[in-house]
Amino acid sequence: MITIGLIRHGITEWNSLGKAQGVSDIPLNEIGRKQASDIGDRFLLEEQWDMIITSDLSRAIETANIIGTKIGLPSSHIDKRVREINCGQIEGTTEEQRIRKWGSEWRNIDLGMEKFADVSNRGRDFLEDIVCTYKGKRILVVSHGALIGLTLQRLLPQKFQKTYIDNTSITILKNREEKWDCILYNCTKHLK
Repeated sequence: MITIGLIRHGITEWNSLGKAQGVSDIPLNEIGRKQASDIGDRFLLEEQWDMIITSDLSRAIETANIIGTKIGLPSSHIDKRVREINCGQIEGTTEEQRIRKWGSEWRNIDLGMEKFADVSNRGRDFLEDIVCTYKGKRILVVSHGALIGLTLQRLLPQKFQKTYIDNTSITILKNREEKWDCILYNCTKHLK
């Protein structure tokens, strides 16, 4: 068995402004740093983790480093497979700007976005590799909202037709005998 804690990075200025970030490398803002510190404090009071793996984007790395400092665990493992969806031409734009520029049906236009199936395959392949490599371990993965949500939909389609992942929420998956189970979803109790 393996336990995997999926954490979305702390909030950024672009998150606050409602801009699509995708693979744009936007740092955490002060609130995001505080959120990362808060989840780190939560882990001091709860279960122990063996390792932190993070996306290669700075907002995830910074979140992982803050958590790691709190719990005494370096986040030395970076994996590009858990980076955010590439949003193509919509990166840096708000919904209002997209509608103004491409119309209300902008989602039906090819604007260079990475396909959802490709993102969920990336996430699934990463998790399957983790299961094979780190049997019996408890692994934290600091990633991004779309990657986590689409991966959950891929692994557990009966449970997750739609997902929303809050900044610094934790979602805990267990894999037992090649079967996935989600025992905690999008939990942000540390932020209250």
